[in-house]
Amino acid sequence: PPVLSEDRYDPEYAEEIMETCAGCHGDKGQGTPDGEYPRLAGLDAHYIVRQLENFKNRKRINIPMIPYANERELPGEDVQTIATYLSRIELPTRLPPIEAEELGEGFDALARLEASKAVLNIPRYPGDVEAGGRLYRSECAGCHGRDGRGWPQKGAPMLVGQHSNYLLRQIRKFRKGERVHDLPEDAGIFGRFSDEEIANLLAWLSVQDDG
Repeated sequence: PPVLSEDRYDPEYAEEIMETCAGCHGDKGQGTPDGEYPRLAGLDAHYIVRQLENFKNRKRINIPMIPYANERELPGEDVQTIATYLSRIELPTRLPPIEAEELGEGFDALARLEASKAVLNIPRYPGDVEAGGRLYRSECAGCHGRDGRGWPQKGAPMLVGQHSNYLLRQIRKFRKGERVHDLPEDAGIFGRFSDEEIANLLAWLSVQDDG
């Protein structure tokens, strides 16, 4: 799917669109740890465009998105604008250490609090990390990349840095046929995995942003 050229991208207008998205996905696009709303920050812009178009044409059904994923609320150029905006957000996995010279009367606690809102570190998911890594490398790395951070050329999103509960919900939807895999040849992949293997896979993904 197309994304905006730099000369057509308006970051101020993108922030206006983001105000609507932030109600569920957070003001930094960080999503929610309970898996109800995914992280959007840092996803490839083309992937975001494709998913929003899927919501609009009902190829992908998500009840909370129905009021927003239509041509009146989110016309084509707005889709491209917000996709570009979200793709450029970087979420650190930890706050930088406080230097000694920062402490004292000059310490800006409010700025530190605001910075903490952009930090996203996925809690460790229970499972066998090593077994999950082996499964990932054999079954997932070919599309999502060796490091789990996505492969835009294949249209595969990042998995590392995404909330574990959200990933589990999507896996269950793929299994039930409630969501269609973007790559038809991988449509039945999760049917081959046991619940234990999926837990191991999520465990491996959850610790990849700890470095």
